[in-house]
Formats: sequence, C-alpha cells, structure tokens
Amino acid sequence: MSNEELLQIEPIELQFPFELKKQISCSLQLTNKSDDYVAFKVKTTNPKKYCVRPNTGIVMPNSTCDVIVTMQAQKEAPPDMQCKDKFLLQSVVASPGTTPKDITPEMFNKESGNHVEECKLRVAYVPPQPPSPVREGSEEGSSPRASISENGAEFHNDSRTYAEPQDNSSEAKALISKLTEEKNSAIEQNNKLQKELEFLRRESSRSHGGIPFMYVIIVGLLGLFLGYLLKKT
Repeated sequence: MSNEELLQIEPIELQFPFELKKQISCSLQLTNKSDDYVAFKVKTTNPKKYCVRPNTGIVMPNSTCDVIVTMQAQKEAPPDMQCKDKFLLQSVVASPGTTPKDITPEMFNKESGNHVEECKLRVAYVPPQPPSPVREGSEEGSSPRASISENGAEFHNDSRTYAEPQDNSSEAKALISKLTEEKNSAIEQNNKLQKELEFLRRESSRSHGGIPFMYVIIVGLLGLFLGYLLKKT
C-alpha cells in the first residue's frame, strides 16, 4: 500500500469459511505507520448480518489495531457461494491524545472539510478445510470466484448504502448490568431472610426458656389443688 495512506489494512478481502448455522469470524489488522493519531470507523452494506469489534477506534502512532468481524449464523447458503456484502473502512487524522470515546460522526463527514480516507473491503465465502483431496478441488474453484469479485463494476458499485454494523458490546453491557442488579437483589433478599431467621431463633429460644417455667407453675397449681382436695376429704 502507498505510504500516503493513513492506515494499511490487511487483508482487503474478508474471507469466511462458510458453514451453515454457525457464527464465523475473521480479523482485520490496521497499521498506522505515521506519527499521527488515526480514528477509524467500519461500515457495511448488511449491518444486521455482522458484528464488528470495535467498529470505531483509534490507532496510535506507529502501532497496529486488530478488528474482529463476526458473521451471524446463516440458515441458508447463498447461490454459488457468492456474497455481495461489502465493508467500508473510513479513517481520518485525529488530535493527539484522542480516545475512542472522543470519536464523533462529524469527524468522518467529508462535507465539513475533513480529509477522510475510505477503503472498500470485499467479502468472500471459502469452503471450510475438509480432507486434502476435497480442499485441492475447492482451491481450484476459488480463483474464478475471486476474479468475479474483483470485477471493477461490482467493486465500485455505490448503489448500496453502508451502515454501521452491530456491536454486541452494548448488549453485553446491558446483560451484565441486569445480572448485577439481580445479584444485588438476591444479596439483599438473603440478608433480609437471615435477619428474619435470627429473629425467629431468638423468639424460639425465648419460648423454649418459658415452657419449663410455665410447666412448673401448672404442676404447682395442680399440686396445691390436689392437696386442697385431699385435706378437704
């Protein structure tokens, strides 16, 4: 890649070993060889189908950043194993010290005069690695698909809009928050039950301490009553 590009992206084609009803992931490596902070954002033409972590971020000067793209489990295979999905990675120079929390959509707005670089990434389905004889046959069949996906008209087709892919981190945070609330509620309930149990124990000990005394009183009263009857007779 040219040294003028803000980020070097490897690979430029996302390859998923396609299997039905199974989540599949592949990774992108973003390399920043400059002395600038570079902010990036990942978009796709099919945001409901993919989860990208992180879908926005900062690549520090002279460092790299890994992005994981996960395709949700698919119920059906596409015709001829062809995929028309595409990704768009936007990058822009950020102020020194910028953090991922500081990233805003306005940073990637070209109309505001920002210099935004864009790189389109293709998606390709490759067969999972079977025994050697089958793998060789599948590799031979992969070249025609690659030449089709590299067709200029398809690659530069901008009729499909890009949108930010899903990021399950927010769902995970919500789940963690819910579990934390349930845990705190369970602890509070447990403390309440322990207090009630302690109260019952105290009442029980008081009751046990009072039973012999009452028994003595009753026996005494019965003795006096019997003695009175005996004297009377």
